[in-house]
Amino acid sequence: MDTSYVWYVSYGSNLMEHRFLCYILGEQPEGSTLKERGCRNPAKPLQIGKAVLPYPLYFAGNRTKWGEGGVAFIGHEKSEKYKTIGRKYLVTSEQFLDVTAQENSCEEIEADLEEVKEKGFIHVKGDGWYGRMVYVGEEEGYPMVTFTSNLDIDEQPLNSPPVPYMMTIAKGLCQIGLTKEEAVDYFADAPGIKGNMNEAEISNIIGSLF
Repeated sequence: MDTSYVWYVSYGSNLMEHRFLCYILGEQPEGSTLKERGCRNPAKPLQIGKAVLPYPLYFAGNRTKWGEGGVAFIGHEKSEKYKTIGRKYLVTSEQFLDVTAQENSCEEIEADLEEVKEKGFIHVKGDGWYGRMVYVGEEEGYPMVTFTSNLDIDEQPLNSPPVPYMMTIAKGLCQIGLTKEEAVDYFADAPGIKGNMNEAEISNIIGSLF
């Protein structure tokens, strides 16, 4: 396996291409209160594609740079009954680690991608919410890796996402071909949203994007 490049697989706001590129280029995403630091190498991804992860999607947390509410995570246990929609970006390993550092609000992240593949996951240093780096497969000889919380779904308070964050994810879902109805159903089934927002409320938030 060649680890000079890595498929970063996103399932949250980075589903939207422009939002992800803010991490590469050092720009401020629409709806966010903060400008991203950017990567040492500002080259755009070599390839971009859709991915599906066999892990449960959920929303948790209280306040982020998107406002009051939770952000997206995936649970720790894989199961074929779950289908979290993702987007994969083929970037250099250095860029991937720079993105991971920005997601975890630290200057630098060190991680061995061979170790991630061998163990299935590792925990990286930092105070951010995405400290669990997870190996999710291989494509074209390059590892596919994502990250999520060190805590599992039943270890943190579930919470529906802020509207700007939800709309950013919805834009990404639209970019990869989901219909409005499919996106509404997808959000409505996710813990954190389920029971807190109904399908009509979700449709009112994201309907104009499709």
